[in-house]
Amino acid sequence: MSRPIIGITLDSEDPGGYSKFPWYALRENYAGSITRAGGLPITLSHESGLIDNYLDQIDGLLIPGGNFDVDPALFGETERHDTVETKDGRTGFEMALTKAALARDMPVLGICGGQQLLHVILGGTLIQHIPDAVPDCLAHEQPNPRDEAGHDVIIKDATLLREIVGVNSMSVNSAHHQAAANEPAGVIVNARATDGVIEGIEAEAYTFCLGVQWHPEFEIDDGDGKILAAFVAASGKSA
Repeated sequence: MSRPIIGITLDSEDPGGYSKFPWYALRENYAGSITRAGGLPITLSHESGLIDNYLDQIDGLLIPGGNFDVDPALFGETERHDTVETKDGRTGFEMALTKAALARDMPVLGICGGQQLLHVILGGTLIQHIPDAVPDCLAHEQPNPRDEAGHDVIIKDATLLREIVGVNSMSVNSAHHQAAANEPAGVIVNARATDGVIEGIEAEAYTFCLGVQWHPEFEIDDGDGKILAAFVAASGKSA
């Protein structure tokens, strides 16, 4: 049987470390988890002129996370928290690509920073630094390894996410200092941490448009694999 083709955007890095020249990066388990879920992962370099070509070839789009933030100017804020670091080239490409994918009603999954980007595209705003905005917040930058759970999330009933995972809570890893701040028209908040921080979003206007703040590619909780499998299955239906 043919596998749905899942496009995964790459991170971009300045010279140093792996190469003396600018380079792309992707953690192995993003691709590996898509393969285990039944998909065929391919990576997408930041070539804005090829967006339509990319979308002609793939069946679903995965926007992964990264150690950077969405520019607050993109969601209407004039001040930037001292902790905010951006990758404007990557963000610009991913915004254009994701908007074009949604215009085609292509299945989209946003993970961590990818969820934040998706939230902004759908009209939402972001908390720039959780510890300054949420009293008594959890450690969303968890001190323990990322392949372990950091906290639980509560899944809202009657949502796509609840239908996929089949439970009302999950134990998830946590590696973020920003989060979705609101629930604009057309966006459904489908999961929250116990401190109230938004952990998942979806949009009913599309066949499959889902964002999760944690990293299901580590497959820590049984629900993680179900999320990836549902995304791949939806991508197969759209092929």
